[in-house]
Amino acid sequence: MNNFEYYAPTRMIFGRDTQKNVGGIIKQYGYNKVLLHYGGGSIKKTGLYDAVKLSIRGAGVEFIELGGVEPNPKLSLVLEGDKICRENGIELVLAVGGGSVIDSAKLIAIAAKNDGDPWDFSLKKRNPTAALPIGVILTLSASGSEMSSSAVITNQDGLLKRGYSTSFHRPLFAICNPELTYTVNNFQTGCGIVDIMMHTLERYFSNSADTDLTDRIAESLIRSTIDAGRVAIGNPQDYDARATLMWASSLSHNDLTGMGRNVFMAVHQMEHELSGMYDFVAHGAGLSVLFPAWAKYVYKQNPKRFAQYAERVWGCAEGGAIEQTALEGIMRTERFFEEIGMPTRLSQLGVSGDGITEMADKCTFHGGRTLPGYIELDAAGIRAVFELAL
Repeated sequence: MNNFEYYAPTRMIFGRDTQKNVGGIIKQYGYNKVLLHYGGGSIKKTGLYDAVKLSIRGAGVEFIELGGVEPNPKLSLVLEGDKICRENGIELVLAVGGGSVIDSAKLIAIAAKNDGDPWDFSLKKRNPTAALPIGVILTLSASGSEMSSSAVITNQDGLLKRGYSTSFHRPLFAICNPELTYTVNNFQTGCGIVDIMMHTLERYFSNSADTDLTDRIAESLIRSTIDAGRVAIGNPQDYDARATLMWASSLSHNDLTGMGRNVFMAVHQMEHELSGMYDFVAHGAGLSVLFPAWAKYVYKQNPKRFAQYAERVWGCAEGGAIEQTALEGIMRTERFFEEIGMPTRLSQLGVSGDGITEMADKCTFHGGRTLPGYIELDAAGIRAVFELAL
């Protein structure tokens, strides 16, 4: 097991009706003026928007609204939010939504406390020195952004989707009521299930040895997500299933499942290029296509690891041929994605092979990096993974 430092300071407020307390929670910290940040009209249709405003006003907290966050959130809205925060003395950014809203809020919070172009942080040209605090009311179990140090943003100039991590991205608090996910449709629920699994699998399939405790935590989280996912797809208002997915979302990306391991997240890096270039591709759907292709490309370099996954997560029989067991685990993962309505081929996303070379070039930063892992992926290797996914 490698040396590690674990830091997950977000206050988790979990359960029924917890969103009704948001005004009092903000007031506890002494904040009096917030930016209310959200996406489209869904929170208004469900009544969450009115409930949040009522709670905030009831606590005597002022707020300014900024809606309009899109899937694959855009830098242009971050710049608008930065301007609002600076001109109005905003003290906290409150994100009401899923991962896209939270990531947009994170970049706004950073931009408002650092001069210059916030895109520089996404390009890792410089590091932030401060940020506004962030609060979250979660409406989608998927990205884990409610407890993570990472954020991903898309710059429409060049169709570049980039992520970066900093401790300033850790939300101050996260309000998580599983009932708020009852209205999430099956496709978005499926996307969330995949994202939760992938945040765990990308840590699991990374170069390190002797991490049995971390492995067991990851395997249990994946199994619980599979079981709860099946229930939630069949019965969207099953509280326990939705609660399991919501808590798994947070645990999958707060670094717990990667402790003591070298983490590289190669599939996420490739998916960023896919949904960056093709904005209609949902992140979870892109991952469900690319993970099986990546796994088939690399598994022979560490078949023992993939066989362990197959045996412990999918119940594949022990004692068989290691490579055959490893491949069976990959195939069962792919079949599960299909079972919950997720695509497993680029063609199902409406994406042809025409953009593969460009995506591979962008993913290597035009030849400036490779993706580490069981096989170090240069542009040729990345192209090969995309081609396996056609």
